[in-house]
Amino acid sequence: MNINRRNFIKSSTVLAASLTLPMFGRVSAGNVSANDTINVALIGCRRGWSVLLKFLSHKNVRCLALCDVKQDLREKLAANLTSKYGIKPDLYNDYRRILERKDIDIVIIGTPDHWHCLQFHDSCLAGKDIYVEKPIANSFAECDAMVDVANKNKNVIIQVGQQQRSDKLWIEAIDYVKSGKLGRIGRFHAWANFNYGAMKPPVPDSPAPAELDYDMWLGPARAMPFNARRFGWRMFWDYGGGLMTDWGVHLLDMGLWGMDVKTLPVKTFSAGGKFLHPEGAHETFDTMNVTYQFEDFLMSWENNGGVETGPYDKRYGVLFRGTNGTLVADRLSWAIYPEGEKIPAIEVKSDNRDLQNHVDNFLECVKTRNPNTACTIENGSLCAKYAHLGNIGVRMGGAALVYDEQAKKFNLPDANKYLKPDYRSPWIFPGS
Repeated sequence: MNINRRNFIKSSTVLAASLTLPMFGRVSAGNVSANDTINVALIGCRRGWSVLLKFLSHKNVRCLALCDVKQDLREKLAANLTSKYGIKPDLYNDYRRILERKDIDIVIIGTPDHWHCLQFHDSCLAGKDIYVEKPIANSFAECDAMVDVANKNKNVIIQVGQQQRSDKLWIEAIDYVKSGKLGRIGRFHAWANFNYGAMKPPVPDSPAPAELDYDMWLGPARAMPFNARRFGWRMFWDYGGGLMTDWGVHLLDMGLWGMDVKTLPVKTFSAGGKFLHPEGAHETFDTMNVTYQFEDFLMSWENNGGVETGPYDKRYGVLFRGTNGTLVADRLSWAIYPEGEKIPAIEVKSDNRDLQNHVDNFLECVKTRNPNTACTIENGSLCAKYAHLGNIGVRMGGAALVYDEQAKKFNLPDANKYLKPDYRSPWIFPGS
């Protein structure tokens, strides 16, 4: 670590003692002296750009490097940083060159899901603090590998990009759930319905754009010809898991948090398919229902890709249904719908600072070397596995799934093929 960062951490311990705000991160950019500098690099510019801008709201944060496989994108965003912030970052298309630099303190991983595990693993070994987008990985085995390397490198501070964990709105909603005012809770339900969940019709393979390092974009995923639809990645198994992993980790996380769940469910039942848009190029499921069974309550998920309506007139959201009433929430508000007059009706609006709060929380934890960020790698792993459970269940034709966390196997041997991807040479799965 460079001298600037040591000074940054040392001086911030005095600052931390004076803070009266809770560790869910309400730190403003003005709380840290501009003389204390922390250096950030962004890996995956399109997805990670909005996160980087929240880092740069802190005057003591500098962006030293941008890494992306698209030359035109990284050059365009570098010009933006120079124009807006007076920053001239170095540009790379290989993230490993960033990790070789001693002057970079934090890496932001904003690449497609299939890249997260390797980049996270290598960043941990390089001693960089990490902000990694969700879901943390594209498979169970990758989740386990990431938790393992994090536990072996406890000096690294990690934040998973599930920003609802830092949102005042959601914190208050979950506090209400845990207060017992809803009575006995028998069901948690989450849903997400978005047009982008239905891909457009297939198009032929074509040469990759000249400005794209396509082989590097594929990385550990299997070799495939370039295709404009697949380059959209979220709805193709090699790179992502559709609405289930994109929104599922955010919304199911609220159920796990509210119900104090730290393990996988007793059993999972899934059903779904390409029902709304069977002609689409997407491989993932535009229509899904998943039920997670516990000893004393149910958790469920649904998505309908291609439509944007849902329960309570919300295209996405969650509900906790109790004997006294139901709490319904999305990122705009949460509300209580009473059963009769057992509890008062309530509606609370968002202040729309979730992502900024999340970055603030991470930077505060970096300064104080506190590993208990708002969303730890363990929590990110648990949420990702819940999402993957749903997808694997549908891919298994709806058969009931039970996962043995000790043996790291399913009750159905055929389902085990979805636990770990085969990495394409020369990329090597961590620990192999």
